[in-house]
Amino acid sequence: MQGPAIQPADFTCVLYETRDGVARITLNRPERRNALNRRAYDEVESAFRYATIDADARCVLVTGADPAFCSGEDVKEMMTGEASDAPRPERTSYQATPAAMAAIDCDKPVIAAVNGSAVGWGMELALYADIRIASEKAVFAELFIKRGLICDVGGLWKLPSLVGPAKAAELLYTGDAVDAAEAARIGLVSQVTAHADLMPTALGLAARIAANPPLALKAMKAGLRRTTPGDPHEIGAWAIENIYRLFGTEDHREGVKSFLEKRAPVFHGR
Repeated sequence: MQGPAIQPADFTCVLYETRDGVARITLNRPERRNALNRRAYDEVESAFRYATIDADARCVLVTGADPAFCSGEDVKEMMTGEASDAPRPERTSYQATPAAMAAIDCDKPVIAAVNGSAVGWGMELALYADIRIASEKAVFAELFIKRGLICDVGGLWKLPSLVGPAKAAELLYTGDAVDAAEAARIGLVSQVTAHADLMPTALGLAARIAANPPLALKAMKAGLRRTTPGDPHEIGAWAIENIYRLFGTEDHREGVKSFLEKRAPVFHGR
């Protein structure tokens, strides 16, 4: 795996610290409910790449600064970037989302402590973890279909193995949200805690994992990866190709515009 493009000391959207064998990655744009702009995507990628080579880290914990885990992509920036009417250069090859693959490729156990809304790419980020623990305030939704898009690699590769193909299809086709209790019932999260207990619970689990021999932990994770069908790099590249195509549709622009205008969208299939 390549090294991080940005070092933790230069992060502005993410906090990174390692203590007692646990690397803690915290999305830190609370004023935007930890929505991801381009800089934040780059820092999430770099944080996971750094955690992979961090000799002091045996387990990784990812969370968000309250009140949210991650509310997905910063929609206002979408309107001025990919989702605008500006012409885009032709693309002949596609690669999986770098931040997604940095999280998936991390060879250490990853825990997501979901402290609030995890929607859009925020739900994707939670899916990239090996274990998800939810606060009672957590909400999950794969909102991409409502914006005229498809999900990233997490929804396509990981979600069906957690909740089953039919439930995954329901969540992806509708974009419906599920609360913490429903997430636990369908197997999306392993446990739900009171909000105040979330971080102590997640850190306690991370500490128990980090106390184990690191080479065995890496081998165990590599073994678990073999039980999840499909190549996430290949699936991710396919997803990006289709996301890029859908970015150019009228339905995508309508999905984003109607969200910002707080009205029901009107889609025309073009």
